[in-house]
Amino acid sequence: MKSRKLSSKTMIAVQALVVVAFCGAYTLGSRDTRQSFNSTFLDQTFYPEVKIEREEPLRVSALYDDPSVVTDEELAAVLKQVRPKFPRKHLKPNHVEHALRTWSIHSTFQDPSVVSGTEMCDFLTDHGRFLASWGEEASPLLIDEPAGISIRWGSQVGGSVHHDHWLASLTEAGIHRDAPVFAPSRRDMDVNDVIQQSLRDFRLDEREVEWSAMAFGLWIPPVKAWQTTDGRTVSFDQLTRRLIRGHKKYGVCVGTHRVYSLMLLIRLDDEFDILSDSARADAYTYLERVRDLISECQFEDGHWPANWMEGKAALTSTEEIPEYKNVIATGHHLEWLAIAPKELHPPHEQIVKAAKWVIQNTTSHTEEEILQKYTFYSHVGNALALWRNTHAATFWKEWQKTHPYVPEATAEQDEAIEAPKPTL
Repeated sequence: MKSRKLSSKTMIAVQALVVVAFCGAYTLGSRDTRQSFNSTFLDQTFYPEVKIEREEPLRVSALYDDPSVVTDEELAAVLKQVRPKFPRKHLKPNHVEHALRTWSIHSTFQDPSVVSGTEMCDFLTDHGRFLASWGEEASPLLIDEPAGISIRWGSQVGGSVHHDHWLASLTEAGIHRDAPVFAPSRRDMDVNDVIQQSLRDFRLDEREVEWSAMAFGLWIPPVKAWQTTDGRTVSFDQLTRRLIRGHKKYGVCVGTHRVYSLMLLIRLDDEFDILSDSARADAYTYLERVRDLISECQFEDGHWPANWMEGKAALTSTEEIPEYKNVIATGHHLEWLAIAPKELHPPHEQIVKAAKWVIQNTTSHTEEEILQKYTFYSHVGNALALWRNTHAATFWKEWQKTHPYVPEATAEQDEAIEAPKPTL
């Protein structure tokens, strides 16, 4: 039998067809498929991406409008105290982040010394604005990455104090996914690039996961799990079990942020089914225990102590607790209770007493004193607004219509928005 030899033209044609077919398959393949090929054959880093179906973040609304907890006048007096009246030089990202989650990116103020939501957002998302405030005295807040942007966090000067707090705060503030983010070397990025970077960089053994849970929960549902750069799969079930792990005293702000994040995930699960039945049950049981503990440890004046996790024993503890830590505990508990079903509440009269205590405490301090502990008091403002089923920015905009800002206001004019003494 005679053998047939392929001509050189035929060989070239076959090779060309193979190349065209390969290029077509590569081009038409999904982004993850192309990155997987690049990682395997071209030794390129794999950058997984989660498909997000919304342009604006989800919002977990309050469940109550209860003037017995806080009246309009009391809410106005508290919000007056926690307006973001920050000096523009050396703006602290942690203060700005807390202010944004309370006031939102849409907040406006008649008083020009108060920083607007737009100005706060620009400071966090534009390196040029950050540089205008800090100059060369602080390292950039935004960090250029090969396929995204990360946030400098920690205790260094000019940094975001907590992991993923920048993202969680802007998310709760209502930022759009396509909002531009201008890093030191790149001006072609947006908030989505920060979200994706945070998702693929996430590690379950992070010291703090409270804000990661919040940010991811408000962006990616109905997606329940995602892949990190190192190929690990992370799910909301794992996040939930990470949040309930360990003693209740652990975690930021005397363990209360864990509680809020768990309640938020349960509310999101109501709509998007992001948790397994067992993970949800574990989270709910955890919150039931928190309810029982704060039902037992409230002091006669209404505050919940920083050692709330000791339950009834906290009432007889000899530990010296600074006042601001009790503000942290009381304000944060009021915050998560505002989005929790009544089954997870302590007796209603305890909620009222806690609110009256923290209102009196907040309004009894000067603005300068509040500024020193701004992050803690911002939660008080947000919590009380939630208890009236409103938002600080919305309420304040309406309040300013009948209580306009007057430059060099007299003490008598200021009294118009001072809270009356709370009555129990």
